[in-house]
Amino acid sequence: MTQFSPGALLAPLVDWLNSNFHPLFAAIARVIEAVLGGIEAALLLPPAFVLIPVVVVLAFLTAGARVAVLAACCLGFCWGMGLWKASMETIALVVVAVLIAVVIAFPLGILAARRPAVEAALRPVLDVMQTVPPWVYLIPAVMIFSLGRVPAIIATIVYGVPPMLRLTTLAFRGVPADLKELGEAIGAKPGTILFKIELPAARPTLLVGLNQCILLSLAMVVLAGLVGAGGLGAEVTRGLTRMEMGLGLRAGLAIVAVALLLDRMSRGALEARVR
Repeated sequence: MTQFSPGALLAPLVDWLNSNFHPLFAAIARVIEAVLGGIEAALLLPPAFVLIPVVVVLAFLTAGARVAVLAACCLGFCWGMGLWKASMETIALVVVAVLIAVVIAFPLGILAARRPAVEAALRPVLDVMQTVPPWVYLIPAVMIFSLGRVPAIIATIVYGVPPMLRLTTLAFRGVPADLKELGEAIGAKPGTILFKIELPAARPTLLVGLNQCILLSLAMVVLAGLVGAGGLGAEVTRGLTRMEMGLGLRAGLAIVAVALLLDRMSRGALEARVR
């Protein structure tokens, strides 16, 4: 008696997808590569000693002096450790992945907050997405998009959507009903209520969701290095395979620096915009 294997079902499915949707996958890959390449080029075009002061000034204007000092320390560490190029590649990869994840999760989270049936349908899907080990996402992504940065971004997006979606739903469900009723009473349009009342009230929880999305995306960076995504993940992988503790430690600390930088600057920028 032969034992059933899920791979016996999934492999033909992936082959069918590749055969029938290859033009679509190729177009998605080209768009992602173009956007990612543009951000990387913009980050790597100016020298480090030029880009760091620019980022520090932006951090000061949007988030204050403390974040500006933190930005200088984080970027200075990446530069001083000889990991500037890898750090910029990682920042570009995470920025693209987080932006796409937020674009997907934010409207779905609002819809789920207003439609219990949608939340009930999404809940088991999100449970599976958060339970499956993250490196498993790389397998179908590589089978469809081959090795490189595109499958790394796709896997990172899948891993980053659930926390943002769940916390968006929680944030909008936690908006006091009297605030929304007040907006309706004064004749405000639904869009005005969303952006002027609900969004500011939901901001603290939304920022937590963004923080989780960024951190989980960076957690995928090391695994993404296994499929040729480059960046700091490749440096960590190289340090592991060559048993170079110094390289692995430096790259790991650089990932922490990038996480702090992206989290604090995104939080400061969003808080400044809402004020």
